Amino acid sequence: MTLIAVLDYGIGNLRSAQKALEHVGADARLTADHGLIAEAAGVVLPGVGAFGRCMASLRDAGLHDVALEAASSAAAGEGRPFLGVCVGMQMLFEGSDESPDAVGLGVLPGRVELLPDDVKRPQMQWNTLRWHPRSQEGVVHLSDGQPDPCWMYFVHSYWARPAEPSDVAATCDYGTEVTAAVQRGRLWATQFHPEKSSANGLQLLRDFVAQCEVGVGSGVGA
Repeated sequence: MTLIAVLDYGIGNLRSAQKALEHVGADARLTADHGLIAEAAGVVLPGVGAFGRCMASLRDAGLHDVALEAASSAAAGEGRPFLGVCVGMQMLFEGSDESPDAVGLGVLPGRVELLPDDVKRPQMQWNTLRWHPRSQEGVVHLSDGQPDPCWMYFVHSYWARPAEPSDVAATCDYGTEVTAAVQRGRLWATQFHPEKSSANGLQLLRDFVAQCEVGVGSGVGA
């Protein structure tokens, strides 16, 4: 089975992501061990709660630089596949209005904003995605194997506004056009929770694991 490292930095229910990855056939390990993470064919950064607390916990767990290197390499198309989920997606950006003094990983340019005042916060519901046109040729897209429109499950009050429109892989409507997923190279990230999104979410995780397997077979490393 393909080894997937789920970064364990002590925040929220990280084990749900691990269990979902196991369900689709991966050897998913919830870990902060740098050696094990280096051996993994793919890296997953889940997240729930406040942006600033998540960033602080990532540093306290000694995983900030590990996450930064893995996500940056994946975005460049040179490293292992990387998946950010919910706040794990938001942390890939430069910062968040939720925690103005906290600095994000900055792998993707842009900032995280509060959902509009005229909608209920958090968005805690199923919503439909609109997949955006592919911006990169020769790269497997998050939408591969997914219906259009596609239902996924969201729980969030903040959303990321990428500075580069080409990074947006999917949007949903919730008071405004909200970024639902981003992709750059082998970096995938979702505002929705694949592990809570029934068949569509499990298919996305299955496709992510398949990309990790391709990386193993082709000699793509960290």
